[in-house]
Amino acid sequence: MESFTKLTGLAAPLDRVNADTDQIIPKQFLKRIERTGFGQFLFFDWRYEADGTTPNPEFELNQSQYAGAVVLITGKNFGCGSSREHAPWALADYGFKAILAPSYADIFYNNCFKNGILPVVLPEETITMLLERGKTAGYTMTVDLENQTVSDNQGFSQPFEVDAFRRHCLLNGLDDIGLTLQHEPDITAYESKRPLWKRGAVAA
Repeated sequence: MESFTKLTGLAAPLDRVNADTDQIIPKQFLKRIERTGFGQFLFFDWRYEADGTTPNPEFELNQSQYAGAVVLITGKNFGCGSSREHAPWALADYGFKAILAPSYADIFYNNCFKNGILPVVLPEETITMLLERGKTAGYTMTVDLENQTVSDNQGFSQPFEVDAFRRHCLLNGLDDIGLTLQHEPDITAYESKRPLWKRGAVAA
């Protein structure tokens, strides 16, 4: 997993509340076992007309000014619904590396950290202001995990809170596997002392 320290880039507003995981990545696209390839289906039912191919001109992310956005600003209870981990996979594959919202569904929130996305919690009134600013072409934001601050190119700056352990994992690019591999020497030493039959070895 890539580490997250400080991100500066284009921000896109998604002024919707209770965006659930079936809207983030609809169930018909959950046929892949890799973590890649889901970005093209992100917000599929909102991004496209009923024919599934014509971009919906009313959908925020279809506007050219948001092409290449890496920060998503959105409403409360983002990621509610099913616990599918494909939701952060799709967001990351699309290009988003940080999300700003007043609140998140718990499982989605945890899954973001495990997949290299920083979900920042900010007061609802702050998000309302940022959603409005996000309508401006070329609106950029900086999300600084080391100093735990969010700022923009219009003079806004505000600190945010994040769990110390989750912060450590993101700063060092550690997912669950990475955390385990930190103890690889100890695991190897332990395994070397176990009888062969307990290690799954087959006698010649």
